[in-house]
Formats: sequence, structure tokens, C-alpha cells
Amino acid sequence: MNIQTYFPTPELSPFIQSYKVIETPADVVNNVLPGTSPIMVFRLSGQVSVNHPGGSNVLEPIVVSGLRKSGRAMQYESGTVNLLVTFREGGIAPFVREPLHELSDTSVPMHCLDGFKDAGLLEEQLAGQPSHEARITLIERFLLSRLTGKTPDGMVLAAIRKIHRAGGQLRIRELADSLHVSQDVFEKRFRRVAGLSAKQFSYVVKMKSVVEKGRTGLTLAQIALDAGYFDQPHFNKDFKLFTGLTPTEFFKSPVSW
Repeated sequence: MNIQTYFPTPELSPFIQSYKVIETPADVVNNVLPGTSPIMVFRLSGQVSVNHPGGSNVLEPIVVSGLRKSGRAMQYESGTVNLLVTFREGGIAPFVREPLHELSDTSVPMHCLDGFKDAGLLEEQLAGQPSHEARITLIERFLLSRLTGKTPDGMVLAAIRKIHRAGGQLRIRELADSLHVSQDVFEKRFRRVAGLSAKQFSYVVKMKSVVEKGRTGLTLAQIALDAGYFDQPHFNKDFKLFTGLTPTEFFKSPVSW
């Protein structure tokens, strides 16, 4: 796979982390672990399917992928080109009217979202652009037209920073107290803006850290202890939920994640 990375204009940099153009010269299956940022995907050519035990589902040309709690296998046809808009954590909320937790564990065609009924026109316009840079410029104009006067949610961003600093290991009640808001109000606002509950989001942050440490050569016992697990079966269960494999299978697997 050939990946080219581009960065947003200053107006969009508070919301968007990067753009990636992924070109697939041959059929390939890419195993994707959960992340903490939603992604907007524009398929410029080819076909992308999500594999699952019952078969596979072909994705629409333009989709918004919400946050997930477990990995998935993506199958790309030869000649597929995708342009991915990777938002910052909480950064997509100003563009989407739906509460973000309603998009979790799914990829929604953009035209199904409130306020994006004209996505078909954007698809046609993208096809007529001479370069990836021109396509990104068009996408930025499209997103900026929906942004007027909106800003990221400062409270939720503060909570996300605290979750990362704690490696995903903190009590949600204590997190809400530190932000001077009731737990009920905090949970509802966090789900709407971040795309998962604070507990689920913390789990993803923790397990991403576990995977990263596992690639450094640390023992599984030490990794589990560092992640706050004192019960190996519990650690193995959470790890398999996140990756689809046991820790031993995952770190011995030749398949890339």
C-alpha cells in the first residue's frame, strides 16, 4: 500500500489531524485496530469491503466511520484509492449533527447523515479534480461551509487529555469531579462529542498502550500488570476483544495491524 500524508489548513487544524491518500496496487486485507478518532473516508476508485464471520459488506463511496471497541479486517481491491480525513479526538462533532455515539461500531454513508444530503454532488466533483491536492482543497471547502461559528468542546477535550495522561486507567467519577461537573452530565456530553462512553474510550486508550508496549519486547505479565490487570484471564479476555486474537497469537502473527 502506498500512503501519502497531507495536513489541514490553519482554519481546520483544530479539528483535523491529517489527510491520507492510500493507494492499493494489489488485493490486500488490512487489519485495523480501534482508534480514538472518527474517520471520513472518500473512495476515489476500486472497492473496499469489511470482512466479518458471516461474509463481507461493501462500503459506500463516502462514509463516516465511528469509534470501535474491537478490530476489523478491511479488504481492498487492486486499484483502490481512498482519501481519509482523520479528525482529532472530539474534532468531528462540530460537523455532524447526530450524537457521535450513534455512529460507534459502524460506518455510515455520508448522505445518511443530517446535513450531508448533497454528498453525491461532492463525490462527482472529486472525480473531476486533477490531483489529490485539489481534492483535499475541495473537501476542505465542503467542511468549512458546515463549520461557521463552531468550536471543539473544551471540557471533553480536557477529559480526553486526562484519560491519555492516565493511560486509560482512572475512575470516571473522579474524572467528572476533576472537571467540576456531575457524572451524569459528563457521561452524556462525553458520549455525544467523543463517540464512546468515557469508560469505553479509556479502554481503547489503555489497550492501544498495551499493544504498543507488547511490540517493545516486554513480557505479557509485566504489560498486564502495568495496565492494571491482576488477573491474567481478564487481561486475555480484554485483549482478545480489542484485537480478535489472544496476546500470544497477536504478537506471533505475521499479519500486520
